[in-house]
Amino acid sequence: MPCLTKTLIALALGLFPATAFGADAALAVDGSRLSLIWALPFAGILLSIALGPLLTPGFWHHHFGKVALFWAGCFVIPYLALAGFSPALYAVLHTLLLEYIPFIILLFALYTVAGGIFISGNIHGSPLMNTAILALGTVLASLVGTTGASMILIRPLIRANDARQHNVHVVVFFIFLVSNIGGSLTPLGDPPLFLGFLKGVDFFWTTTHLFSEMLTAAVILLVVFFALDSYFVASDRSAPVMRDPPPDTHPGIRLFGQVNLLLLAAIIAVLITCAGWKPGVSVEVFHNTLQLQDLTRDVLLLLIAFVSLKLTPALAREGNGFNWGPIAEVAKLFIGIFLTIVPVLAILQAGKSGALAGLVALVTNGDGTPNHAMYFWLTGGLSSFLDNAPTYLLFFNVAGGDAQRLMGEGALTLAAISCGAVFMGANSYIGNAPNFMVKSIADDMGVKMPSFFGYCGWALCFLIPLFILITIIFFR
Repeated sequence: MPCLTKTLIALALGLFPATAFGADAALAVDGSRLSLIWALPFAGILLSIALGPLLTPGFWHHHFGKVALFWAGCFVIPYLALAGFSPALYAVLHTLLLEYIPFIILLFALYTVAGGIFISGNIHGSPLMNTAILALGTVLASLVGTTGASMILIRPLIRANDARQHNVHVVVFFIFLVSNIGGSLTPLGDPPLFLGFLKGVDFFWTTTHLFSEMLTAAVILLVVFFALDSYFVASDRSAPVMRDPPPDTHPGIRLFGQVNLLLLAAIIAVLITCAGWKPGVSVEVFHNTLQLQDLTRDVLLLLIAFVSLKLTPALAREGNGFNWGPIAEVAKLFIGIFLTIVPVLAILQAGKSGALAGLVALVTNGDGTPNHAMYFWLTGGLSSFLDNAPTYLLFFNVAGGDAQRLMGEGALTLAAISCGAVFMGANSYIGNAPNFMVKSIADDMGVKMPSFFGYCGWALCFLIPLFILITIIFFR
């Protein structure tokens, strides 16, 4: 075994330049000295997430955590061997303490609180009612997150259309609007935007700078949906009538778990207050600075989640089919994503001196100005089939990684990156976490959802023309 270890280290040293890890190098990763081989663990975990559930669903379901750990080890272990203990420990702690843990805590709080809001009732779907529910969900997505809004509304919407001959389009447009595009106005809406918030983007920046793009996309899709749903209603009337299943135990529309509405407001208040509070107090953990306001934010978010668990009626969580599986899956996968993306971000931060200089060139015009259309389509194209949160981080760093500059002179660039990551997560089932969750719920409730490529066909017909129009209006 010692011989094997020495052989592997020797091989690694042959693949990576020794000058990348000088004994007196700074603790931070120097991306200008890294080869693209360091990006392989990141590519590996993203491909595993994309293809694992499709090719080996049984294995993936039981071992996705181990797969994420394997790819994380593919970065951490070679980096430890080549850079030494201190740089490796710094890189891991920096990622976990300043990025991963705050990210997961917010998702956990939103998932817990939103999962305690249950809408009971058996309303009857009509083009107007369905469009109203989609519009409500689009607005709600930026307040409670795309995952939270999807959990709250998908079951009532499916029940509203359970007597319809044609109802697949209702769920597909729900994924377009509620599970993706609607979450573009606050950091609460979609994980990429919260990562931007952690990087220094103001809480309401997306509200003011993405509003026109989101409103344009949402209105067009809602109008198209209303016309399409009206057509299918007319088709249903000529088909044999299906018996409407009996109404829920509680007739009419009822809301359970109302206390969670106050807790959602508390989450928003905590994020805004802590973002503006600068006490100047911090603690150091192996050269990583943890600010008091950030620690306070995370503790309060955990407290809010705990209060939700204590005060929410059991009926509300049972009605939502609430369980910890989805958030556990996100936590396990994202620790791998956050660690494997470390060298990739370092290479991107090196700009034209890094191994990804070609990618930087693609999003840069000949005169050195950013190509906003390319930022939108490259971010969106990768977000369609990879996870949109790390994709956002990639292009955020390609654009310089300086939140203050991007919010100012680089506002259009940041808007293009943000819209690409959030909007085009709707292009496939694997573009954003709620997409597959909604498909699974719809399958369980008897909706014959399209296959992976069938869904992509819906996106090709309805979303790609919309995104071309968005490009022409806002990003050319």
